[in-house]
Amino acid sequence: MDVPETVARVYETESRRVLATLIRLLGDFDTAEEALHDAFRAALEQWPREGVPANPRSWLVSTGRFKAIDARRRMKRFDALDDVGEKADVGVIDHAAWADAESVEDDRLRLIFSCCHPALAPEAQVALTLREVCGLTTEEIARAFLSPAPTLAQRIVRAKGKIRDAKIPYQVPEANELGERLDAVLRVIYLVFNEGYAASSGTALTRGDLSAEAIRLARLLVELMPDEPEASGLLALMLLHESRRKARATPEGDVILLDEQDRSLWNREQIEEGSRLVERALELRRRPGPYTIQAAIAAVHAQATTSAGTDWSEIVGFYDLLLAREPSPVVELNRAVAVAMRDGPAEGLRIVDAILARGQLTDYRLAHAARADFCRRLGKTRDARASYERALMLTKQEPERRFLERRLREL
Repeated sequence: MDVPETVARVYETESRRVLATLIRLLGDFDTAEEALHDAFRAALEQWPREGVPANPRSWLVSTGRFKAIDARRRMKRFDALDDVGEKADVGVIDHAAWADAESVEDDRLRLIFSCCHPALAPEAQVALTLREVCGLTTEEIARAFLSPAPTLAQRIVRAKGKIRDAKIPYQVPEANELGERLDAVLRVIYLVFNEGYAASSGTALTRGDLSAEAIRLARLLVELMPDEPEASGLLALMLLHESRRKARATPEGDVILLDEQDRSLWNREQIEEGSRLVERALELRRRPGPYTIQAAIAAVHAQATTSAGTDWSEIVGFYDLLLAREPSPVVELNRAVAVAMRDGPAEGLRIVDAILARGQLTDYRLAHAARADFCRRLGKTRDARASYERALMLTKQEPERRFLERRLREL
């Protein structure tokens, strides 16, 4: 592999870790982002001459930090002497922090709690963390929020300014503060996983790097909060979904539906770990939270050896519980799919039509795809075609588009 390819690979695998550490060292998002790009530019210039360092991440952190310090010093020459103050010293503390493996490894956990500080609006918490911790583009975040990209960009800029102006600390909260900050963190991690498990756009069905990152962050949370059932529930949910990754697409990248998957390809280790975590989460709290309930649903799927052998009544019961805890049209849609498997597609269609009649999920591709499937199974070809076409209009991901186009051709 030549050096530019190596730099590109390192950027893909290490840039978010490098950025998180630079934010800690430099104390400012924008300064750290500029230092990150300066470090990678330096790598493109120096690594062909000097060779790739043994520890690229450490080299990049050190290079980015010192370039930021140099930039501050150059700016100092143009500042009035009484206007420099602490600005000139930003980034000079904790000189060897990048060499502290444990400290560096925890930087993204510090960063995610900073991004999810209660001083920020919930939407800003999620958007900033997806952008800074996980490196999603503004467009990807906008699709996750069903919001215009410029709106998301402004939200991220305002969130950075709030952190700077309010001097929000870059640290993991103390034990007495963890609970109130956890919900936002869990929501962010789950959104990251969802983008990796079913990419919102592009040529690939999944993005394994994002799913792996979400699982790693969840593991850190479980280690930090071993008695918090929803942290365990979220990790269980992600592991149980991730266990099906190899069976979800053909070698060509086409979608394989759950009832058509080769279950021998499911990762049994992840299923066993996820099932244990579900049991533990249910033991820790008498009234399970939404992530634990969703994990229990995933566990029912994972334990079935065939699609026909799935206990759909149990799944519908869990969805009833989830709707009572967190009413939402998306949960109602997922319940409709389970009801259709238990009671037939006519019942599923009745529920989806009621959701759409309320003006909910009208721009949600999966609602129209589900409706199309129910109509197809009922022989309502004209309605099925209309719903597949609507779903196709709303779908940005190529494998999903190919699947919908195939269904249309079959009609």
